[in-house]
Amino acid sequence: MVTTIMLDKDVLDMLQEESRLRETSFRSTLNDVIREGLAAAGQRRSHAATFRVKPRSMGLRLGLSDDSISKLIELGEGEGAR
Repeated sequence: MVTTIMLDKDVLDMLQEESRLRETSFRSTLNDVIREGLAAAGQRRSHAATFRVKPRSMGLRLGLSDDSISKLIELGEGEGAR
């Protein structure tokens, strides 16, 4: 397949150098580098750490009870919050 891409100058320079080091054509080097990059990106996605929240009991301050949610809201947000 033939397609046109616009490469930044630094990317072009790196690809040309890589092509020289590999002793392969620019086209072959470009395809290999893209394959390697896509494979690495796929591995990063599949090994992404799952974010987990570790809950812990915060308890209530002495003298407070969770029996009356409205009282707790009033205490936290002030009178007339509801």
